[in-house]
Amino acid sequence: MSFVNSNAKEVHCKIVYYGPSLGGKTTNIQWVYQQTAQENKSQMQTYDKEVERTLFFDFLPLNIGDIRGYKTRFHLYTVPGQIVYDASRKLILKGLDGVIFVADSQEERMEENIQALKNLERNLEQQNYDIRQVPLVIQYNKRDLKNAMKLQEMRSTLNIYNAPDFEAIAHEGKGVLESLKTVSKSIVGVLKGGNLTA
Repeated sequence: MSFVNSNAKEVHCKIVYYGPSLGGKTTNIQWVYQQTAQENKSQMQTYDKEVERTLFFDFLPLNIGDIRGYKTRFHLYTVPGQIVYDASRKLILKGLDGVIFVADSQEERMEENIQALKNLERNLEQQNYDIRQVPLVIQYNKRDLKNAMKLQEMRSTLNIYNAPDFEAIAHEGKGVLESLKTVSKSIVGVLKGGNLTA
């Protein structure tokens, strides 16, 4: 749910990177952070408790444009990948505007991808979100690995909502900005459609 700051003429939107542990969520957000001009981002915040790692930072993209005279500021979050940290995942999903689901392309990780997607669906539903209505992008990460599944197999198993999807090699930046731009444009489309209230 976007937050409107009328005094600053800004709309604050929340994008959450979701997916299995070690699938590339952190790598995505770190790549975006490195590619963002210094004046357009805050410090990256890391909440690190042993193996539970969550990252946060916000930035003001230059090319997204204004919405009814308001600048759009995006806050990017990752969730901890392990299902055991479900309470943290639920908390991070509160007030979201869009989701990038980062799947691990390795064949042996497909069951974890499926579990993470089902967990996302369930957690959204518990917060009265319909996954079919939330701007969603599916990213198939680690496409450079020898044991990566065929793209068509991944699509038929994971992209059951027919969301925009991208192949990615996050540590090289491939597919990272495309995923972010696509979900950002979807969010802006929702806001322009009349959900922006000052």
